[in-house]
Amino acid sequence: MERSLRSIALVLVLAALVAMAPAYTLVSTALSYPSSVSGNVIKIGMPISLSGHFATEGHQALCGAIASIMWINDHGGVKVGGKTYKLQLIYYDDASSANNEPSIVQKLVTQDHVNFLLAPYSSGLTSAAAPIAEQYHVIMLSHGGASNAIFQKGYHYLVQILSPASEYFTGALEIIKQYIPDAKIAFIYENGKFASSVVKYAEQKAKQMGLDVVYSKAYEAGTSDFSTFISAAKAKGANVLLGGGHYDDGKALVKQAHDLGWHLKFIAILVAPAQPKFYQELDDIANGVAYPAQWAPGVKYSPQIAKQMGIEWFGPTVQEWINYFNKAQSELSACKGLGSPAYQAAEAGAAILFLVKAIETAGTLDNAKVRQAMNNLDIMTFFGRLKIDPNTGLQIGHKMIIAQWQNGKQVIVWPPEVAQAKPLIAPPNWWPSSAKTTSTSPATHAASTSSPTPSPSPTTTTKKTSKAVLWGTVIVIIIIIIVGVWLAVRK
Repeated sequence: MERSLRSIALVLVLAALVAMAPAYTLVSTALSYPSSVSGNVIKIGMPISLSGHFATEGHQALCGAIASIMWINDHGGVKVGGKTYKLQLIYYDDASSANNEPSIVQKLVTQDHVNFLLAPYSSGLTSAAAPIAEQYHVIMLSHGGASNAIFQKGYHYLVQILSPASEYFTGALEIIKQYIPDAKIAFIYENGKFASSVVKYAEQKAKQMGLDVVYSKAYEAGTSDFSTFISAAKAKGANVLLGGGHYDDGKALVKQAHDLGWHLKFIAILVAPAQPKFYQELDDIANGVAYPAQWAPGVKYSPQIAKQMGIEWFGPTVQEWINYFNKAQSELSACKGLGSPAYQAAEAGAAILFLVKAIETAGTLDNAKVRQAMNNLDIMTFFGRLKIDPNTGLQIGHKMIIAQWQNGKQVIVWPPEVAQAKPLIAPPNWWPSSAKTTSTSPATHAASTSSPTPSPSPTTTTKKTSKAVLWGTVIVIIIIIIVGVWLAVRK
């Protein structure tokens, strides 16, 4: 009996200790594309979110990179020092956890012996991965880490492909300035490295442009009820919404803003509306929702435009790259059902092209020399212009666009020189007939924002709920440990 009690006690103690350990997902077996390569090969390593919070964006990024690898391998490979190499991508699911990044990057470098690295998706995960790449002096191309702060830490081997966070809402603010003279802006955004950085710079620019910001509030990651934020913003008279963070929260924020009768003249949300499934899941609510994008399938970048600008064109045309993205969907289970490529796919695909061009320019696989070659590149790809600041690795050549859902389609509305349509202001589906005045001018809708606010549903915010669950769990674990130890020592 005593032995049984001690065994039970030991099990309880071990269970408690495991429960108290930080959450960590074991690194899975390496996956690769192509699965095998004959002859000379350049291995590119990639931690990427195929599960967890960033899974939607992660699948897009993975398949965008694979589309460019397919194109390179089908078009003669990479020419280095008189030899021809094929590309192979080695990747692991990081489960959207920053805790997993150091071990995955280290494994890619020391066990899989990759030559170069693509960063994971998101600023937070890129921040966790970058120090390891720097430690081993391996180039890491950031395709999904937009935060300016990452590139202020003195990393030499981290190179950015996408436009930095400071540029994300610039186009939206220019639209607001031109089309909505009575704009009252509300920022509702995720309290993370990416969205916080975007909004920090956007608020500064809004002030410089003389725009009126009446509300700004961050929500914690994992928040699903936005009624309190929406009600507070409406009470301030806000008629423009800028914010979001990633897919799930961005979609929920938009839906709840619409369902609570917030009559908005312009909505621009980070990340979420770029995904084709945004419209599939929200239907007409999505119409009128805009988003800052690194790229969209309708962009007009071409060898002819590059020639006019005096810049070298490199890689597939826009349509050729889209065809390869579709090919990836037809051949690979991880890419099936993605629909049109979102900008997360394009920026990862562009990272591959920028790397290949730098390798061929350097004429070697030596990371230090390839990194030096990147300093002098100024090229145009299907993704647009690519040029970095030699001192920081920050992207300075690529320009953002603003796209918007109009009649069930994603169209580019800014800047004017590449726009496919004019911005839709005060979208009809956000302005029921009872909220409209007899005037057709968007400015006449301003008074509607002061209409009675629907009572928010009873809320205990996600953050408070999480803390309560956490403390409750800790208390239970402590009790289990105490009981377990007592039973173990009891004679």
